[in-house]
Amino acid sequence: MELQELMKLPGALAAFTYTDKGELVSHVIADDTPLTPEMLDMLGRSCVANQAIASMEARGWESLTGQAEFQPIGGLSVVGLEWSVVVDGNCGVVIRNRDADYEATFNALQAR
Repeated sequence: MELQELMKLPGALAAFTYTDKGELVSHVIADDTPLTPEMLDMLGRSCVANQAIASMEARGWESLTGQAEFQPIGGLSVVGLEWSVVVDGNCGVVIRNRDADYEATFNALQAR
């Protein structure tokens, strides 16, 4: 699914891709938002860091409890007061919370 298609999701404010280091590769930003490419670049780096932390925690949980299948971490969301970001792989969508459909956003990213 292309970034323009992701922008059709409920509440979408921006869609972006980033490298394994979090560097912004491509993006689309809605006209009615103060988001900037610089903000998305920083957000991409934050997403990489959060995915690494989630993977570390999943590995530790598996080791500690003997339970399995917490890994691999495919996607995650970080919820803010007004906006949130949903990511899967190296692609993310910033969504306005009041209009968001988190499940639809995760499904769209996984289908990409």
